[in-house]
Amino acid sequence: MSNYDSFYIGGQWVAPVSDNGSAEVIHSATEELIATVPLGTAADVDAAVAAAKTAFETWSTTPADIRAKYLRDISAGLAARYGDIATTIQSEVGSPKTFSELIQAGLAVSDWENYAAIIETYEWETQLGNSLIVREPIGVVGAITPWNYPLYLIVCKLGPALAAGCTVVLKPSEVTPLNAYILAEVIHEVGLPAGVFNMVIGDGPTVGSAMSKHADIDMISFTGSGRAGAQVTKDSADTVKRVGLELGGKSANVVLDDADPAAVAMSAVFGCFINSGQTCSALTRVLIPASREQEYLDAIVAEASKVHLVDPHEEAPDLFHALGPLSSKAHQERVRSYIQKGIDEGAQLVLGGPEQPEDKEKGFYVKPTVFAGVTPEMSIAQEEIFGPVLSVLTYTDDDDAVRIANGTIYGLSGAVQSNDLERAKGIARRMRTGQVDINGGSFNAVAPFGGYKQSGNTRERGQWGLEEFLETKSIQLP
Repeated sequence: MSNYDSFYIGGQWVAPVSDNGSAEVIHSATEELIATVPLGTAADVDAAVAAAKTAFETWSTTPADIRAKYLRDISAGLAARYGDIATTIQSEVGSPKTFSELIQAGLAVSDWENYAAIIETYEWETQLGNSLIVREPIGVVGAITPWNYPLYLIVCKLGPALAAGCTVVLKPSEVTPLNAYILAEVIHEVGLPAGVFNMVIGDGPTVGSAMSKHADIDMISFTGSGRAGAQVTKDSADTVKRVGLELGGKSANVVLDDADPAAVAMSAVFGCFINSGQTCSALTRVLIPASREQEYLDAIVAEASKVHLVDPHEEAPDLFHALGPLSSKAHQERVRSYIQKGIDEGAQLVLGGPEQPEDKEKGFYVKPTVFAGVTPEMSIAQEEIFGPVLSVLTYTDDDDAVRIANGTIYGLSGAVQSNDLERAKGIARRMRTGQVDINGGSFNAVAPFGGYKQSGNTRERGQWGLEEFLETKSIQLP
């Protein structure tokens, strides 16, 4: 077991201002205690914000090419710790080995280059008539990040914020903080100027709230649940700061009646079960035409039956069928309660269930679960479960499919399966959601990511992610 006793503030490792206790980091597969980390208070936030505010004066005017070099140095430093990152996330989150290496660690290492390249060619100033339009960093950014893709979602905020010339106070999840310590160690080693990056560990009601309310934080960038996002917005209101929210989803995978059953099954299962379902953009509802219901359902169940639960540290090269445990006991119980709710509300359980898997006596595992006969008003069709639970719904025609797909409070992601690309694009354009994959369209790390409705109000990644951290100034020339 490891004991951490410091935060990273002003370019140094510093002890908490006062003793507010510690958080336990639990191994997702063994349920053993692997580390403890200190919990901060508003006083620690004050110290971090003061350091960030002081550093902003210089960092905001540092040339873009120098900022880009720092980003690449951080990327190289993380690459050198690649194995440590992957192993740490396997323990903290429970992501299987291959997934941790390729996705969790891989994206967190590679994404820095995208922002470095963007700012080297970005037009910071443009002429409009007699006006000079200038893009400038917004200031001190408070970044609050979740536990499901812990390091990558930090990078989605920290990378563009630093690229823009902002300074940052980070509050990573206290459930999965160890990867953030690796990041802070790398940042210290590359010599990023003191105060440009600061990190305080703590819970949302204490540290998160103190950051949201802080008068010297100019922007909060938050990823997490809708409930927590609403609270961040309320806490930020008195200081009228910018608030960027990337929240939950209940995304629909719309299967048109000309789609291939085998492709549908693969898309439905991987799209929902990715990272054990702990993915905000997971395709947790699959909508199939009533005219081919049994054919598609049989294919989906057959594909889902291939999924197996693994120790996150074991070699499991099959990225599409290996599931690790969930991140915590509390979350495991929450997901199981939704499975029971689906049964209680009358959905047909065709695979899985709420019980502890027979071959996994320990660990926060949940059986890969598929429900058929789900109706749009059921809880499992409306609420974000955040686990390996797939709801299969039927529709009568294309208009009905769009109505059901858009019939939740969320609008983060979606998918369309069809052999007719133009027909699929027509459905995609009608879906009220921030991104849509057609026939398994591949992930694009520089395309904008964010949601409609209660899935949030921000866009991350690529140029759009950079511009979230910029202000626009108009200078009128004589």
